Amino acid sequence: MCGIVAYIGTKPAEALLLEGLKRLEYRGYDSAGVAVIGADGVLNVVRAAGRISVLEEKLDERGHLPGSVGIAHTRWATHGSPTENNAHPHVDASGRIALVHNGIIENYTALRKYLADKGVECVSETDTEVLAKLIGQLHATGHFDLEGAVQAALREVTGAYAIAVISADEPDVMVVARKGSPMIIGLTDHSFIAASDASAIVAHTTQVVTLDDYQVARLSVGKDGCDIRTSTIDNVTVSRDVEELEISLEQIELGEYAHYMLKEIMEQPRALTNALRGRIDKREGRVVLGGISEYARDLVRARRFILTGQGTAWHAGLLGEYLFEDLAKVPAETEYASEFRYRNPIIEDGTVLVAISQSGETADTLAALREAKDRGARVLGVVNAVGSTISRETDAGVYLHVGPEIGVASTKAFLGQVTVLTLLALFIGRRRYLGADDVSRYLEQLEAIPDQIESVLKQSDYIRDEVAKVVDRNNWLFLGRGYHYPVALEGALKLKEISYIHAEGMPAAEMKHGPIALIDEGMPVVFLAPHGSQYDKAISNIEEVRARGGRIIAIASENDTRIEQYADTIFRVPDVAEPLQPLLSVIPLQLLAYHAAVQRGHDVDKPRNLAKSVTVE
Repeated sequence: MCGIVAYIGTKPAEALLLEGLKRLEYRGYDSAGVAVIGADGVLNVVRAAGRISVLEEKLDERGHLPGSVGIAHTRWATHGSPTENNAHPHVDASGRIALVHNGIIENYTALRKYLADKGVECVSETDTEVLAKLIGQLHATGHFDLEGAVQAALREVTGAYAIAVISADEPDVMVVARKGSPMIIGLTDHSFIAASDASAIVAHTTQVVTLDDYQVARLSVGKDGCDIRTSTIDNVTVSRDVEELEISLEQIELGEYAHYMLKEIMEQPRALTNALRGRIDKREGRVVLGGISEYARDLVRARRFILTGQGTAWHAGLLGEYLFEDLAKVPAETEYASEFRYRNPIIEDGTVLVAISQSGETADTLAALREAKDRGARVLGVVNAVGSTISRETDAGVYLHVGPEIGVASTKAFLGQVTVLTLLALFIGRRRYLGADDVSRYLEQLEAIPDQIESVLKQSDYIRDEVAKVVDRNNWLFLGRGYHYPVALEGALKLKEISYIHAEGMPAAEMKHGPIALIDEGMPVVFLAPHGSQYDKAISNIEEVRARGGRIIAIASENDTRIEQYADTIFRVPDVAEPLQPLLSVIPLQLLAYHAAVQRGHDVDKPRNLAKSVTVE
């Protein structure tokens, strides 16, 4: 992995491919490359370790690549180190076929041996080169055109892939395919643009075809116009509908902000407003969720909910567990998708699994929902990306509608996930135990939260200045109780992801069972302590840390004066009902992490070793 852009049409390919790669930079990468078929029938490939700017310098030095058919890639190293030799595109033995690939070929060792026995040697450390060489070997037999060779090769592959393939022998054709890794095809009047992410396409078209697993598309452009044929890897023709992208170019532009992460933090009031729009009926005390209305009766009768995700989505799921048990009075548990899929999970009658993912493509979460579905569970999706794989494979679901999220460290998507899970808990709770007046009170407070987030965001400069006092410390603790335990986990994750500071989140009471030994003079300890049912216990924990020299950073209610005698630094949030507090208390932690990363000189939007969407294990 990580980013694919491919073009076939009438315009010069190189500039369009480089533009697309730059729009995919946010996904993270360590090398890049491009391949273009020239008018002379020569396949030209240029690759570079490092940033796209290094690739551009190499193109400037050797001369740019003429031609209107090309593929490009940004790679995160999986098999093999981030070197030019391991960068994509990879070519076959003839040097006439080039391929880019997201995913992992799990049986690449066996395929490499098969190729070696045929006299075809691989020169890189990657699994991807094996696929390029296999397609080329099959094509060389004369039994297959490019499309047929790709289909035949993929029938031998175990693993995940999104690929784009071109051949100098068929310069008017491109073949793309997917299994377990996203691939969409943008359609214009005179060209096709295929990519692993809509952000590389939206500047040129909003009309797209989305491939499903085990599907292949043959794209051709000739004097008679454009043609697309979609089939399975077994060469069975399938039909695909043309869909409209729900993002705009304006949404993915940086605008006046220094970083996408800051832009997305500051967009959260509007994002939350969009997530709530059309879903609240205060007068009737009802939550309106059209995406699950067909299954409302099943959800109300559910005996158990399992919420699953990875990373930030898992933290949102943990909050969902608290919300479901508190507001809907239904048993709930949160599972790491990566662990759930490899256990022998017990799925009883009346079990509902909720799959949570920003991208809707997270590999482990997809595998978990498939496992649960196979065992008879009703499966819901809580995703941001419209038309994503999770949204298509679940029985029903709710979109976040918070807009595209470019920054690798999730902010507004987390807020959207928690908001949707709150609405879902109220939706079920109203039909089980909550009265209309109770739900109306929650909904009224929910509608006020966007404006309250605005007030918290005004503390950004103050948070920046306070962070500067402790940004040199390399070990932090984040502590919370009840609803604030998952928020503590999320705050610690944000700090780790982008500032590379070691941080641990945990229940405040757990501190005394070992981690308190870590506290020394001046160690930053972030306490989530808004007014609530466990406020006094949180104060007691704060006192224990102070007694050992820790520096207290408290997230506290606006009108709390008691906290001032215990905390060194206080970030204030408005008072709201306890189940809604995480929607506010997480905001200062996002700003804290952002400012810490900036002050430590790190690339906030492209943290090392991280990808925005993890589409392989």
